[in-house]
Amino acid sequence: MPDYSWLEKSELWSRRHLLKIGLAGLGVTGAAIAARNLWKPAPSEIKIPSLPGRTPTKPAGVDPLKFLRDFDYGTVTQENGRTVREFRVEARTTPIRLNSATSFITWNLNGQVPAPTFRANEGDRIRVIFYNRAGHSHSLHFHGVHESEMDGVKPVRNDKVFIYEFDAEPFGVHLYHCHIAPVTRHIGKGLYGMFIVDPPNPRPPADEMVLIMAGYDTNNDKKNELYAFNGVPHYYMEHPVPIQKDQLIRLYVLNMIEFDAAATFHLHANLFKVYRTGRTLEPTEETDVITMGTAERHILEFSYRYPGKYMFHPHQDAIAEAGCMGVFDVIS
Repeated sequence: MPDYSWLEKSELWSRRHLLKIGLAGLGVTGAAIAARNLWKPAPSEIKIPSLPGRTPTKPAGVDPLKFLRDFDYGTVTQENGRTVREFRVEARTTPIRLNSATSFITWNLNGQVPAPTFRANEGDRIRVIFYNRAGHSHSLHFHGVHESEMDGVKPVRNDKVFIYEFDAEPFGVHLYHCHIAPVTRHIGKGLYGMFIVDPPNPRPPADEMVLIMAGYDTNNDKKNELYAFNGVPHYYMEHPVPIQKDQLIRLYVLNMIEFDAAATFHLHANLFKVYRTGRTLEPTEETDVITMGTAERHILEFSYRYPGKYMFHPHQDAIAEAGCMGVFDVIS
């Protein structure tokens, strides 16, 4: 049975919200309880290479190698004949170390930057229980289609709880982020994540990974001094990402860089197929460089024919050289 005691004990929790979603008095249906956790992702036929044996020292709350393939499918129940996915996140204020000389105070979800990658099927009911313990007002604004009261532009004050509930639509690659002004600061401090909605007919099996580009304004001059894929500058240069030769790779790529108008994504020694915003099941173009404005995101698919190490990075060299750069290690 879901444990909602932490919500009920909070003097800040609104009973009206509990009634609205049917949880008052633990009013979750028996069917919902029985169906909990029955759903799991389909077994993958894809071979995932082992990660490097030597565990690198990771900054607090951030493990970019683990984050790459870490999808949060939520807790699944059946309520009134439909699938409900429940996610719980907590806004926190946490320092992370960006390099040997720079520590940065982040605003984040569950202590990590980027926030968890939520994943659902088109049509699922999404329920996100958001508990703000960061010390500032925050919110969660989801891209996609939903009602206005679920748009996440109203602040959730510190030590308050709010439940966002909406349908997962349309299928594609979306994002979520804090929408409290100044939004550039709230996103730049780390409150952003990806929200993947899978189509009714699944895409072909692939080694799937998330790459989120972002910048860090470390001296509050409204310019980024450092950049990163998945939270930590230069991480994938120092720890190449192993992938299998001749195997389909599916990248979910998102640009969350504030202060720069756009960023490109470039793959060495290869071309990738582009599914813009993940809204098609057939690629719309093939290239090795794609330009993305802030919050723009795509699915990129490719495979490598030859073993070896191949770089990926924005083709704005200043952004790449300041940390947004990585390497795929293709193994046979």
